[in-house]
Amino acid sequence: MSAERVAGRLDAIWLKRMRRGPMDPVAEARLVAGRGLVGNANQGGKRQVTLIEREIWEDLLRATDASAPPQTRRANLMVSGFPLARSRGRVLRVGGAGGCRLRVYGETKPCERMEEAVPGLRAAMFPDWRGGAFAEVLDDGAIRVGDDIVWDDEEA
Repeated sequence: MSAERVAGRLDAIWLKRMRRGPMDPVAEARLVAGRGLVGNANQGGKRQVTLIEREIWEDLLRATDASAPPQTRRANLMVSGFPLARSRGRVLRVGGAGGCRLRVYGETKPCERMEEAVPGLRAAMFPDWRGGAFAEVLDDGAIRVGDDIVWDDEEA
């Protein structure tokens, strides 16, 4: 990897307390390796944390001529300045050198709930990772809105 690293920012954190439940915004959260976000309904497996990009969300709303809050996407983390497309297998670090690592396992495909929220949104999300990514938590630790995000050079 080149010496220049792509750095982004963690803009929002949401916890889903129960299946199909509301997405509650929080300023900080605790990650548990192999499990996910403490207090989130989804635990374990490869889809422990879901991520979306602020820039893509804003593009999707323009494309569908809609107005909807970003938690409509039902992702746990919103990042900005940090492209997720085609990042399968990569490891990102939230919170700088002492932060938590997440391994991206794949692209999050939109479900029918996106169409219920905004007509045309589901179809607009399908191409090129516009629905975001899902990841596995590799390290325990706290994350906070405003944390830096970088791709990690280390092998996990």
